[in-house]
Amino acid sequence: MHPHIIRLYEVIETSSDIYVVMEYVKSGELFDYIVEKGRLQEDEARNFFQQIISGVEYCHRNMVVHRDLKPENLLLDSKCNVKIADFGLSNIMRDGHFLKTSCGSPNYAAPEVWRL
Repeated sequence: MHPHIIRLYEVIETSSDIYVVMEYVKSGELFDYIVEKGRLQEDEARNFFQQIISGVEYCHRNMVVHRDLKPENLLLDSKCNVKIADFGLSNIMRDGHFLKTSCGSPNYAAPEVWRL
């Protein structure tokens, strides 16, 4: 468990559906927060980045790669703390093996991912 990763409480599977019960995060997406504010002050942006980096470092230390990190998948709790969410494209890293599947959101892909 990490303070900047959405908490998964339970997965319930029925014959026709799968339900995922997660932590309730009151303040919505970081994307909407930025759009509403127009821009972030440096101190606020730094605080968000520190929280994101802390969460990503925890994932990587536990061999998990998110693969779709974007403002829409970063949720804010009632105190404006970041919670990394939506691990639907995530994968487990294995030593000596690179992940080669191209996935995630094209609008957020790094330039080196695009092949002409």
